[in-house]
Amino acid sequence: MKEYSFDDYKNIIEEHIMDFIPDVDHKSITLYESMKYSLSSGGKRIRPVLLLATCDFCGGKIEEALPYACAIEYIHTYSLIHDDLPCMDNDDLRRGQPTNHKVYGDAMATLAGDGLQSAAFEVMNRDMLLYFDEENALKRRIRAAYEISKGAGCRGMVAGQVADMEAEDKSCSKEMLDYIHITKSGALIIAAVKAGAQLGSAGDELLSDLTVYAENLGLAFQICDDILDVEGQEEEMGKKAGMDTVNKKATYPALYGLEESKKRLNQLTDTAIGALEQYYDNAEVLTKLAKDLAVRGK
Repeated sequence: MKEYSFDDYKNIIEEHIMDFIPDVDHKSITLYESMKYSLSSGGKRIRPVLLLATCDFCGGKIEEALPYACAIEYIHTYSLIHDDLPCMDNDDLRRGQPTNHKVYGDAMATLAGDGLQSAAFEVMNRDMLLYFDEENALKRRIRAAYEISKGAGCRGMVAGQVADMEAEDKSCSKEMLDYIHITKSGALIIAAVKAGAQLGSAGDELLSDLTVYAENLGLAFQICDDILDVEGQEEEMGKKAGMDTVNKKATYPALYGLEESKKRLNQLTDTAIGALEQYYDNAEVLTKLAKDLAVRGK
């Protein structure tokens, strides 16, 4: 059996990222072009890779997880398009290219985000329709879709975005800052891992260990982004640095300082890796991903 690396999983995503986009009538072709513009602009593809890698780690088939991996990237990309809008973070650059609204206008960018979000759920539901006569396979897919829906919605990413906006230019408690980070960024990372685990038929103990891994990774990921916004280079990040300060965001460096933020990043990374320690080399892709993300913030 082939052993996949992060880049192998990412290449699979890149090859198939447009495969599941619903057919768009030519009379609405600008919508398709706007959606494709943001989907095809690169990015780390961390969430879909996590989903494929977790499914593979748990003994599932990555080709069966692919629709869900692409769906979660559609959701993530829609959130970036909306995040960048003037009414939100008002960013001009994303993944090294002009943001969607700078190319297609605010209204079309909004609709492209809406189109990607609805496409994600169409993709997952379309896949489930293929398994009506296979009860166990259908249940796995329903559970995976539920994890993705929960992570994306008003108890996950969207809730975090609301809290993030409302915390701008205000005093923010440590508890609220963790809530913002865990929901805004962590929730979709947790969803990717748990959806992959469901598609791979993970048992209760393995699912519990993967959840600990994902929860710590999700928070570490956002703390790393906070640090990079202060110390990172625009060319490396693919977006403008210092925007958190401009927008008066609640961040770890703002509340704790850089050194304490880096210490917390390392602690969370160690906990994430420790959760999968008993699985040795079988979890290598997942543990290496956690280490590589942490290195970005050092």
